[in-house]
Amino acid sequence: MIVNLLVGGPREFLPIDIFNNMANEIWVGADLGAVRLCEAGIKPAFSVGDFDTATPKQTQLVKNMSLDLVTLPAQKDYTDTEVALLEIQKRYRPTEIRVYGATGGRIDHLLANLLSVLRLDFPLFVEKVKFYDRQNNISFYLPGEYELIQIPTMKYLSFVTLTSVKDLTLPDEKYQLFEHDAELPLAYISNEFVGKKAHFSFTEGIICVIQSKDK
Repeated sequence: MIVNLLVGGPREFLPIDIFNNMANEIWVGADLGAVRLCEAGIKPAFSVGDFDTATPKQTQLVKNMSLDLVTLPAQKDYTDTEVALLEIQKRYRPTEIRVYGATGGRIDHLLANLLSVLRLDFPLFVEKVKFYDRQNNISFYLPGEYELIQIPTMKYLSFVTLTSVKDLTLPDEKYQLFEHDAELPLAYISNEFVGKKAHFSFTEGIICVIQSKDK
């Protein structure tokens, strides 16, 4: 099962026609993301948030349209996005959680969203959560050997070590690495596919893989 989560990042970063193309899928809204789902006529399976940036009219709309509501205090230990991820896992046990609206806008929100996969019931969320926006597809990996399929519209392939990593090998990308160790988080960006597939492997750590394109 796939569950979609919309959080409150800028609209201009969302994939084009996301609401029209995915209206019949399972959606969860976090804070302003819940507002945007409801304004688009999509009823969230549930909505999460303190709704501190929503107007009273928007908050009432979310209450009226959401099938369930998890209201949070403004001061809390977890972000709205993190609570939504935990609730999705608790209610659905999905195979994949696709997160939209998590990029753009405030950098602190972006970092909190990306690092949430390490913070919440590690390692449960690492390979389950994926972030999507208009220019980027972001996935997370635990140690192993992997094959990547190039998304036709995406030119670049980047590897970001979120922890220390051992034996990172990129055998068939444009820029290769073999059994490379990284002690600190590092971003190996702007690599590219040579064909339609690419492979990578590592033996310790956590890696974020990004397929991206220019505007």
